[in-house]
Amino acid sequence: MAASYHARSNSLPSRQHPIVSQIDENLNRLRASQSASTSSSIGHNLSGLQDLHECVHVLLQFPLTQQALDQEKRREMVEELLDGSLMLLDLCTTAKDALLQTKECTRELQSILRRRPVISVLRDVEAVTISVLESVLSFISGPEAESKSCRWPLVSKLMHQKKVMCEEEQKANEILSAEAAVRSCTKSENMKHVENVQKELQSSELSIQDLEEGLETLSRRMIKTRVTVLNIISC
Repeated sequence: MAASYHARSNSLPSRQHPIVSQIDENLNRLRASQSASTSSSIGHNLSGLQDLHECVHVLLQFPLTQQALDQEKRREMVEELLDGSLMLLDLCTTAKDALLQTKECTRELQSILRRRPVISVLRDVEAVTISVLESVLSFISGPEAESKSCRWPLVSKLMHQKKVMCEEEQKANEILSAEAAVRSCTKSENMKHVENVQKELQSSELSIQDLEEGLETLSRRMIKTRVTVLNIISC
């Protein structure tokens, strides 16, 4: 029984052999779907081709199949098939290269679309940063920023127009309050006035310290952002 099975397995498969039937089925399916035009249907055909070539590989393992191909009278046809296989490999490589170029173009377009919103965000961040820093400079210089800007060129550069604070903002400005208290103290020797001045100066110092720490932290983070952008564009 074992010898009989071995003899059948080494014989050339008949048209009823499962591997031959499977090849026929794959061929029929692929012929029927040659007009595929969507990525899904083309991908399905590629999967079918993979199965078909795997079946052919199995078919070529049969000894009698190999003997049939090795006959002298079939040598020319076999060589033509081998030349055809090279052509198919070249065609497959061309298709892969074309897909690679298409994928690179797609990624480049995606990158461009991503960069545009990012640049827009960075510009918005820049604008609001300038606005906040201007408010800090305005807080320091007070309502007389225009006259004091000559001492601070950066203030003059950033503050394009005079910013007049409302009365409530002036009252909340610890620096202005301290300056007003000092001016008032010079006209009075009242100890209560002196105590008020000391309180105003302490409050002003605390406010300045808070702002100083905030600006220092902001400066470090802006440097980190700048370095990151420089690293990105230099890669």
